[in-house]
Amino acid sequence: MTYSISKAEQELQAKRETLNLRWYPRYHLAARAGWINDPNGLVWFNGWYHAFYQHHPYSTQWGPMHWGHARSKDLVHWEHLPVALAPEGPEDKDGCFSGSAVVDGDTLALIYTGHKFHGDASDEANLYQVQCLATSRDGICFERQGIVVDTPPGLHHFRDPKVWREGDSWYMIVGARDGETGQVRLYRSADLHQWHDAGVLDEAEKEMGYMWECPDFFTLEDKRILMFSPQGMAAEGFNNRNLFQSGYLIGEWQPGQPFVRKSEFIEIDHGHDFYAPQSFLTPDGRRIVIGWLDMWESALPEQQDGWAGMLSLPRELSLGADNRLQMRPAKEVEGLRGAWFPWPVSTLKNQQTTMVENCEAMEVILNWDCANSSAEQYGISFGDGLRVYVDAQMQRLVLERRYPQHGLCGVRSVPLTAGASLKLRLFFDSSSVEVFANDGEACLSSRIYPDAARRELMLFAWSGSASISEAGAWQLE
Repeated sequence: MTYSISKAEQELQAKRETLNLRWYPRYHLAARAGWINDPNGLVWFNGWYHAFYQHHPYSTQWGPMHWGHARSKDLVHWEHLPVALAPEGPEDKDGCFSGSAVVDGDTLALIYTGHKFHGDASDEANLYQVQCLATSRDGICFERQGIVVDTPPGLHHFRDPKVWREGDSWYMIVGARDGETGQVRLYRSADLHQWHDAGVLDEAEKEMGYMWECPDFFTLEDKRILMFSPQGMAAEGFNNRNLFQSGYLIGEWQPGQPFVRKSEFIEIDHGHDFYAPQSFLTPDGRRIVIGWLDMWESALPEQQDGWAGMLSLPRELSLGADNRLQMRPAKEVEGLRGAWFPWPVSTLKNQQTTMVENCEAMEVILNWDCANSSAEQYGISFGDGLRVYVDAQMQRLVLERRYPQHGLCGVRSVPLTAGASLKLRLFFDSSSVEVFANDGEACLSSRIYPDAARRELMLFAWSGSASISEAGAWQLE
């Protein structure tokens, strides 16, 4: 099959009319139809935020990748634009894979991976991934400029370029796999067209993965953050429980110098579904990150409804006193708020009580007084498939989902400080929950699939009492 933007648009228009919208997000960004995965090209250009994403418009399965495209004035209300890239050239005939976007004067430049096989696609020896450039003056229609970085000798997996400007030069990092070792490679350019190899910025040691996907590199409060999604890290206790992870290293770096690590690898989100996060700067200098709110090889029940996948809420990054990233909803998310409903509850004891009969799109605020709570478990449930609660015996905040009819059951958790209060912001959408704890100290994001008749929110406390100092919900418009 030959691909083109016009064919993709025709397909999306036809499919859009047949979607089942029972789980389609009310306020998260998803494709008009078909498949979506990694966010790409997050950027501010000519008065708009632009979000591109990996997209297969022809089915709800991963397929030859296109770049979907949407724009927003406020990061929460998105307008769909025509598909930006289709795999229609010799350099990307088997897919336009992930990448980034930068503003170069009056031009918006997309730098992406061209995915192609020279021969039998079942033989990885025939795989070549190259970095390509496409440019636009209006931010909507893009002119392809072809390959700007070829595949390094001996490599086959070489993808997901992230480009930024520093001083008089452009820099690019690319995720790669060298044998069984994941790495990030560095390049430098004066013009986005001619790139010079600057070596390996960092690579895996011990059990840090065989491939480092979707790398990002930025400065936060004088520290350098290398954020990436390693493949092949083994689960260890409560950590690395997903098939693939997303996390970061903190270090020091200056152009021409090696990257010096100052931290271990730290997961950035502890839920079931968060991958391939990418960051960008707002006009007022905030570092915002958006991720794919799904996980590879996980069941996606919405595929039967004509669509698959979505992106996370935009999240602002900061660096805590302990040199760990903190991630909280971008302030623009508050623009979704409608009516506020305070919940008249202060103590729960061996009970559960319904607070909302039918939750569709809500932000819930819960401040638990853990020092004055004796219950073994206390928290909030959504229908019969989701619980977010404190496990006092383990001293952990737990997100538990149970949808056996869809093959999705499991638990994720983060540690709590004994005796400290717990402030939660929980964002419920049609098929997702994002939990932010203690103003960004931890985040857990998961897809959920409630039955239409079971969308009630209930507070509970078992084997003792739980004290709550604030509780309520914002209706999200």
